Amino acid sequence: MGNKFYTPDGFTDLIPGLCACKRGLENKLRALYSLHGYDEIETPGVEYCDLYTASGFVPEEELYKFTDSAGRLLCTRYDGTVPAVRFIAGRNETFPVRISYIENMFRAGKTGGGKQSGFTQGGIELMGAKGAGSDAEVLAIAIKSALELGLTDLQISIGQVEFFAGLKRQMNLTDEQAQDIREAINRRDSVTIDKQSLSREDRDILLAMTEMSGTYDVLDYFLPKVTDEGAKGALTELKEILDILEKYGFLKYITIDLGLIGSEEYYTGMIFKGFTYEVGFPIISGGRYDDVSKAFGKDISSVGFSISLTLALTALIRQDKLVTSPAASVIVGGDYEAASAAVEALRAEGTAAILDTTGLSEDELNSYAQAKGIETVMYLNGGED
Repeated sequence: MGNKFYTPDGFTDLIPGLCACKRGLENKLRALYSLHGYDEIETPGVEYCDLYTASGFVPEEELYKFTDSAGRLLCTRYDGTVPAVRFIAGRNETFPVRISYIENMFRAGKTGGGKQSGFTQGGIELMGAKGAGSDAEVLAIAIKSALELGLTDLQISIGQVEFFAGLKRQMNLTDEQAQDIREAINRRDSVTIDKQSLSREDRDILLAMTEMSGTYDVLDYFLPKVTDEGAKGALTELKEILDILEKYGFLKYITIDLGLIGSEEYYTGMIFKGFTYEVGFPIISGGRYDDVSKAFGKDISSVGFSISLTLALTALIRQDKLVTSPAASVIVGGDYEAASAAVEALRAEGTAAILDTTGLSEDELNSYAQAKGIETVMYLNGGED
């Protein structure tokens, strides 16, 4: 019984006030996604473990696992995308399909800095749609999501998985070389790259991937140096995405970062992450994942993103952008019959009001209201209007 007042590591209670703020943020996202034609789904929160592990989507040690009564290995929901693909792959749909979700996720592993093992995530999936227009739509909604939550200090970094795959072909890299270089680029490790047995020109390209960021200037730098058609196509598609986002007025939030490669087992094209200050982790993650559906025997081109409402709430708190208020703005006490009638009248007008059911004196009622942050106190005597 020593832990009865504590939550497990990586999990936390959401206190009154903050809980209401989080629900308000959820509703803002629901309204935004609905306005863009995305239908909300809800998955069960418990999946068969091999949904994630059989295709290498998630390492088993990052899952919370348990068994059902028949001994089958289950896990809690790790993300919103894979269950969404499972759901759509099992239906006879007319594509493209636009779906959204706002659900709790559970991930075993490192925590701290505002990151939790249990957290709430919102997101969208655009399935059965290819091309820069589809990618740009998802990116634009990701930006709108952050802005809708009040996160105006936003930076979206965009990479391209196929660009590195093209460079691997262009430079005739072995699988082992490519893996070493991939990991070095992810770490921004220029020393490891510089030690590779490559031409000076190839090393310069790879080193630039760890150092350069910008928008059109980054694409202009790499395009003349690329001969592989797949890599060229990846850069051309990024330019088309930038053109669309510029029309939205969102280019100011965008940085092209070709060192953002991501997981080759999961992402297949454009990939992006969103950051805001005072939080050391991406609050937004997304990209194109055309191959995920193949695990379910389907071929569905897909792109999507997720935003952590838990990290967004942390950012708003740390940026002093969050204002909490009590559930009720009025408390009414005194004569029970008069107070009851007054409270019901207030509620009928849409005002959140508390009825004192404990018989507090006027002074006690005022003290209680002050402690709870309730703005208005009404103390009624019998027969008082």
